[in-house]
Amino acid sequence: MTKQELEELESLKYPIGKSEIPKDISSEDIKRWITEISELPEKLTKAVNPLSKKQLDTTYRPEGWTLKQLVHHIADSHMNGLLRFKWALTEDEPTIKVYNEKSFAELNDSTLAPVDISLDFLRALHARWVILLENMSSSDFERTFVHPQSGTRFKLKEMLAHYSWHGRHHFAHLSNLIKSKGWQ
Repeated sequence: MTKQELEELESLKYPIGKSEIPKDISSEDIKRWITEISELPEKLTKAVNPLSKKQLDTTYRPEGWTLKQLVHHIADSHMNGLLRFKWALTEDEPTIKVYNEKSFAELNDSTLAPVDISLDFLRALHARWVILLENMSSSDFERTFVHPQSGTRFKLKEMLAHYSWHGRHHFAHLSNLIKSKGWQ
């Protein structure tokens, strides 16, 4: 691959850049990220509802997932995210369970199920998550969990930044493909 092709592929993989967690996280950052998590299900619904089955079965980049798999992946990831928050809030520095995103995306529920199932799930999941987030204290956001592969301790405020980025990241995959194909 040429340098330009590699840069284009990187741009398709990370349309808003890679996740970068600020060292200093303000209460305004936290409020903004909670709002972004709150708004994601509706944004996804508005973007995918007009799409046909054929369009939803289109990959957003070479060797990437279909838009359908992408929506189901967001549901899988954010389900894990909520559980990670709950574990960290109810246990002393728990070690989380990781999952194989690629393998999850290849399971039949990600390749065959209509996106409406995950959109409905995301609406309910995010509604509960936002209630939890909006009622956490500043000390709650300092609570941590341990990632078993790296041994890294993550604060919940850092994970809030990450999951906010994650939603925006995949929404950009979706909206960039829709725009480039002229579907809306």
